Amino acid sequence: MRVVIAGQGYVGLPLAVRAAQVGHEVVGYDVDQGRVKRLAAGESYVEDIPAAEVRAILDAGRYRATSEPRDLGGYDIAVITVPTPLREGVPDLSYIEECARTLARYLRPGACVVLESTTYPGTTEELVGPILEEGSGLTAGRDFHLGYSPERIDPGNPTWNLVNTPKVVSGVDAASLAVVEGFYGSLVERVVPVSSPKEAELVKLIENTFRHVNIALVNEVAMFAHDLGIDVWEAIDACSTKPFGFLRFTPGPGVGGHCLPIDPSYLSWRVQRALGQSFRFVELANDVNNHMPDYVIRRLTAAFNTRRRSVNGSHVLLVGLAYKKNTGDARESPSTHVARLLLNLGAEVTAADPHVEQSQVVDARLRRVELTPETVAAADAVVLLVDHDDMDLELLRTADYVLDCRRVLGAGPNIEVL
Repeated sequence: MRVVIAGQGYVGLPLAVRAAQVGHEVVGYDVDQGRVKRLAAGESYVEDIPAAEVRAILDAGRYRATSEPRDLGGYDIAVITVPTPLREGVPDLSYIEECARTLARYLRPGACVVLESTTYPGTTEELVGPILEEGSGLTAGRDFHLGYSPERIDPGNPTWNLVNTPKVVSGVDAASLAVVEGFYGSLVERVVPVSSPKEAELVKLIENTFRHVNIALVNEVAMFAHDLGIDVWEAIDACSTKPFGFLRFTPGPGVGGHCLPIDPSYLSWRVQRALGQSFRFVELANDVNNHMPDYVIRRLTAAFNTRRRSVNGSHVLLVGLAYKKNTGDARESPSTHVARLLLNLGAEVTAADPHVEQSQVVDARLRRVELTPETVAAADAVVLLVDHDDMDLELLRTADYVLDCRRVLGAGPNIEVL
């Protein structure tokens, strides 16, 4: 089939590559011309997709990247994988709306459009469908197929990927579901059909709200345990020996990326708007997780005080800027919040992270360095925020003081665990 994947980021590019690999004719559409140029040259900016895979599908004539809407004509399947950020706590669906308008111009009878962007329940049928109908003159269900399939990409996960992670699929009617299920069935090992797009949209929000709430739980427990003089990490290790009724979550400096800081708030916003009620679990989890960078600063400040030092004027080395290990994605990363708080307190802040590109560093005052014995020795304190596998974290043992937010260094007279 001729397949359009609209959006060539962390979700869209792996999907486009996989579709081309199994034999579909794929157009990767993105409004970012810089991305398009890199893809056309056989480069990859998504760490889970090697450049060799991009070059292979280019050479096979199965893939082309474009920022020109006119190149989208004649598609059989179009998948929308554009961002859905929050703007002052309100879902911003402008990227979905604009993409749907563009696809509507080239929509033809019998074609199928699938939304993958994370959003609140009802978006596919109440927003995307009407835009496609208005722009094409066709009717969803009768003239063209429409569905929703939540993305489940976990960047940097060595075990679970697009192919072996079960794919939830849905359609606005039985015929749409059959087409959506057939398409994804050609890409992944297992598809999981649900009865309507609303259920499929809710799946993604439940999954990430579950993680968000449980991370907030252990973060709050960690703060109280520290004040009570209890090793929360040892307690969690012991909990993890229970073979039922417990899932392991660990404390950290906060949450980031394109999911946890955003997706649960979509559900909370929808509940408030549609029902006039508060989703209290989400609001509490937001409060705890959003303030973890502040807690990191409090712990660091206390450590400086015990050494009769001040944060103001001290040199702090941050290790890790991404929102999670083994990725280069710094969107909503708690590390950037920690950096900004330290800079505002007057600290000299350096940061080491070989995965994060300079374009993602949001504060010009933050100086990038490599992790070396010299940069560790030059710092008055080190804060380990992200434990990338390819960083020599053993170098940190020689630091004057380390606040280990991931508990990877073990015990030491100069090491304190969050």
